[in-house]
Amino acid sequence: MSIGSSIEARAAKFAERYKAVYQEISQVIVGHTEIVHGVLTCLFCGGHALLEGAPGLGKTLLVRTLADVLSLDFNRIQFTPDLMPADILGTNLIVEDETGRRKFEFQKGPLFTQICLADEINRATPKTQSAMLETMQEKAVSIAGQRYLMKPPFFVMATQNPIEQEGTYPLPEAQLDRFFFKLIVGYSGREELNTILERTTKGHSHTPKKVMDGAEILDWQQLVREVIIAPHVQDYIARLILATHPGGEFAAPATNQYLRWGSSPRGAQTIALAAKVRALLASRYNVSFDDIRRVFLPALRHRVILNFEAEAEAIPSDQVLTDVLKHVPEAAPTGKG
Repeated sequence: MSIGSSIEARAAKFAERYKAVYQEISQVIVGHTEIVHGVLTCLFCGGHALLEGAPGLGKTLLVRTLADVLSLDFNRIQFTPDLMPADILGTNLIVEDETGRRKFEFQKGPLFTQICLADEINRATPKTQSAMLETMQEKAVSIAGQRYLMKPPFFVMATQNPIEQEGTYPLPEAQLDRFFFKLIVGYSGREELNTILERTTKGHSHTPKKVMDGAEILDWQQLVREVIIAPHVQDYIARLILATHPGGEFAAPATNQYLRWGSSPRGAQTIALAAKVRALLASRYNVSFDDIRRVFLPALRHRVILNFEAEAEAIPSDQVLTDVLKHVPEAAPTGKG
C-alpha cells in the first residue's frame, strides 16, 4: 500500500468511526445536529466545549449520552454559589498510616475524571471558576506544591443559562478563552418536538452502546494534527484573526465599529484544528477554505469582546464575525502576505 493510499484509508476510517459515535448519540438526542458535531469536534481536537442555552434543551443529556457512548470515566459537578475550589479540585487531609503516624494525603476531587460536566458553570463564584483555568489549559492540578496530571483524554463540557441573571457570575475572558468552541443550543422544531414526545412519554428508551475508548480517541487526536494545511490556506486563518483586531492593518469595518478586543492566538489554533476535523469527515487529508468558514463562528464568538456601541444596539458577536468573514478574501491582498 502506498503512502497516499494509507493516508486516504486513515481519513476514511476516522470518518467511519466518527459517524458511529454520532449515530449512537442521535439515538438519544433529537436534532441539534450542529451542536453534536461541535461537541465531537472539540473531543477529537483535545479541546473543551461550552454549551449555552435556555433550560430544558438537552444540554446535560447530551453530555451524559456522550459519556455513555465512550468508555471513559465521567463525573458531573453542579456549580453553585457556595461551591469552593477544594470541592472540585480536592484537598489534603490528615490520615493515619498502619503504624499510627499521621500524614497529609491528597484526596482527589470530582474534576479528576476524563469527561467532566461542569453544569451551570456561571453560577459559581469567580474564585471557583478560576480554579479550573490551569486544569483546562495544562490538564493538571497543582495543590500544595505538588502537580497532579489528569488521565487522558481529559474533556470538560460546561453548560450555562443565558437568561438567568440573579445569582450568576459571567465567565471572565480568560476562562472563556480556554474553551475550544462556544455552542449556542437553540429550540427544537415541530418535527423534533414530536420525536422527543414519542421517545420520552411512551415508555420507549434507548440505552447507548459503548462505541469508542480513550486509546482510540487519543489516536484520532494525533491524526487530526497530521492533516495538512497549505501555506495560503493557513494565511487565510491568520488574516481572519487579524481582521478581528480593532485598528489593525486587516481590521474589517465591523471590527472597528463594534469590537473592543479581537481574538487571541488560541482562536487561530482552534480554527486550524477544527477545520482539520471537517476535512477528515470529507475523507480529505488537506484543509479547504470552506472547512475554515464552517468552524469560524463557534471558534471565535466567545473570543471577541463587544464595545459599548454593539451592546447598546444589541449587536451579537456572531453578526460582527459574519461581516468579518465576508470582508476577508481567500487570496491575500498584494503586498500583504
